[in-house]
Amino acid sequence: MLDSACTAVGLDAAGAQLLRGHTNAVVRLSTSPVVVKVARRGTKPEAVQRTVDFVRWLMESGFPTVALHPVRQPVVVARQSVTFWAYLPQLDRPVAASQIAKPLCILHTLPTPPVQLPRHDNVAAIRASIDAITSLPTAMMQFLTEQVDRLAAELTEVEFRLPESVIQGDPQHRNALHDGGTAVLCDWDTVGVGHPEWDLVTIEIHCRRFGYGRSHYQEFADTYGFDVCDWPGFRTLRDIRELRMITTNARKAAHNPGTLEEVERRINGLRQGDIALPWRIL
Repeated sequence: MLDSACTAVGLDAAGAQLLRGHTNAVVRLSTSPVVVKVARRGTKPEAVQRTVDFVRWLMESGFPTVALHPVRQPVVVARQSVTFWAYLPQLDRPVAASQIAKPLCILHTLPTPPVQLPRHDNVAAIRASIDAITSLPTAMMQFLTEQVDRLAAELTEVEFRLPESVIQGDPQHRNALHDGGTAVLCDWDTVGVGHPEWDLVTIEIHCRRFGYGRSHYQEFADTYGFDVCDWPGFRTLRDIRELRMITTNARKAAHNPGTLEEVERRINGLRQGDIALPWRIL
């Protein structure tokens, strides 16, 4: 597939190196400064086309994003969509959360894009994942269902403080890249329309759960200019976002059984109310 997709746009896949194979396959070409992204099976081509169109608009707007490689895309091979991106050499450390703050703040103040974006809906995504989970015990499934029902009811009472905007949907250290002395955002599969608080709470979770620490998060909040932790709706959005992260990985566990132990450990942590439990990256 990789050979066919690259040939279609005049690139050579010989010696390509797999960089990431979690949801999508991300491959670096050795013959050109290009990264190739192969969407997971079942991803609708129109969704990938929407992402390409959106990123083109970002590029035209001068937004700090990883650039698309200048070829006609996506390329569809065997019902899988393939996109091509500029390769950016990376430092030996991840982008700091404080570096993500500036592009994220710019994103949240952009005008309405000329691309029809989906509405961000974590609750619907959680319910869809629960329906697709096949690897968890009945008691855990019941707990997840009760949690989403409770949190969905709580969400109706939340009063958002920031106006709706374009949101990245999953901003985190692995969805940003070094670009010289600054950072650019990448991985736009989850882009949508929603309240910026969803992006901000996602950053807080990644700092707390994956070992970056409170000071690392606080530098982000100070740079962005709004600390979502001080907002009354924080706990509800935090719990919904963590539940989505867990149920997404639980859904994928049938195809990656090695992740099941970590998924169950996270669920048990939720049942115990342990908000400080470190999570391992899946």
